[in-house]
Amino acid sequence: MNAFIAAMQLSVAGAFVSIPVVRSRFGATATAAAHAELRRQGVRTTVLEENGMRFDAGGHETWAPVSIAAVLAGTAALNLAGISWAGVLNWIVLGVVLAINCVILWSNLTATTSVQAAFARKGDAELARVDVAALLKAAESGFPRWVWVLQNARHVIVFGTAGLALTAAALAA
Repeated sequence: MNAFIAAMQLSVAGAFVSIPVVRSRFGATATAAAHAELRRQGVRTTVLEENGMRFDAGGHETWAPVSIAAVLAGTAALNLAGISWAGVLNWIVLGVVLAINCVILWSNLTATTSVQAAFARKGDAELARVDVAALLKAAESGFPRWVWVLQNARHVIVFGTAGLALTAAALAA
């Protein structure tokens, strides 16, 4: 059972690592497309950086998923080593990972309204007129179409395999 749980954790870790891998490969193209859209709208392209918007693998777009993957790999190693308290860690780590993935999914689903609200809070007239939907669509066009499939597959893998690992942990208890 420990090997199964470890395999599920490593699958989830791989899913999280896919985020910075894709962003490092295609993020510059997405950023260029977003800049082009901002120029088309007559808005300064620096608004992305000024507001912490990134489409590449910089900042939290790398350290967060890599850190999550590292914690999952560590917990998987504890499971494979048969450490008695790994079971408790499974519940904690996988529970937190599921919660984090819910936030990521929510963020993906509400990106347009979230960015619009963030821009509105700034009180900057130029930001207020940004067509955020067009901006995000332009950035999305910088990624290959298969990235959308990967993004959704990643959610299925995280929710499904974490759920399977928790079910296995419950059966093993």
